[in-house]
Amino acid sequence: MISIIDNRMQLDSIELNIDRSHQAIRIRFLHPGRPVITTEFLNNLEAAQDLMASICEQDQSRPPAERLRYLVMSSRMPGIFCLGGDLGLFLQLIRSGDRERLTAYAHTCMEIAHRNLSGGDDKLCAISLVEGEALGGGFEMALAADVVIAEKRARFGFPETQFGLFPGMGAFSFLARRISPALAKRMITSGNIYTAAELYDMGVVDLLAEDGKGEEMLHHYIKRRQSREGGYFAMDKIMAEHNPVSREELFRIVDLWVDTALELPEKNLTMMNYLFKAQNKRWGRKQETATVSKMRA
Repeated sequence: MISIIDNRMQLDSIELNIDRSHQAIRIRFLHPGRPVITTEFLNNLEAAQDLMASICEQDQSRPPAERLRYLVMSSRMPGIFCLGGDLGLFLQLIRSGDRERLTAYAHTCMEIAHRNLSGGDDKLCAISLVEGEALGGGFEMALAADVVIAEKRARFGFPETQFGLFPGMGAFSFLARRISPALAKRMITSGNIYTAAELYDMGVVDLLAEDGKGEEMLHHYIKRRQSREGGYFAMDKIMAEHNPVSREELFRIVDLWVDTALELPEKNLTMMNYLFKAQNKRWGRKQETATVSKMRA
């Protein structure tokens, strides 16, 4: 049984806080090593979601105005939201032909994303606050929300096409809720990096904040929603009803992603390995420092 003490819980990869003044549960990514979606990161998110469900159930005894209504996801790492899937793990599982573990990883990603976007009348409004880079699966994670707030310095993109894959953890489904399917396909296959301002103009980003003002924009948005709650939550339901993202759709796509990944030729795996090594070169020292600190603790 996971518990939360003093409105705060910290795991290895994330921290969770209860912000009653904004009726919000805050999940912040800590990224102790490479800022990617590791299995530990996914396990931590699953634990946090289980805890959130328990807290929200307990909240039903509170007056409606005091209940938690928002889930906010952001990162504590300056300049980085999340750089996507764990390429090192992908290389290992693809080269060993381990369909079972690759599928388990992909399905866990989809379960977490679907839980963020689904629910009944008391579903939390999921908000992504992006203050830096959100690439690949990190971009998909940001899109698995009702509202996306981004600072102007934020950058977004899907690099998967560089090594013959596609973003299979909900990218097309989530984008097609916000923009036309044709434009979603163009964005995914282009491999381009987009600024937050460009995505705001397209309708992918809901609110655009000045650099360093993302938190301020978040608090202002929640306060505005609190004063007009019924209309905002009704619009969330209308959007979900008009263009729903079903669990079946997400899992069909992610299974196609697994099939495609396992069939990648060596030249594509070589490119994936090149990107993985580039990540290690950029973040390896941080990971080594974190490991040493754990050994000393």
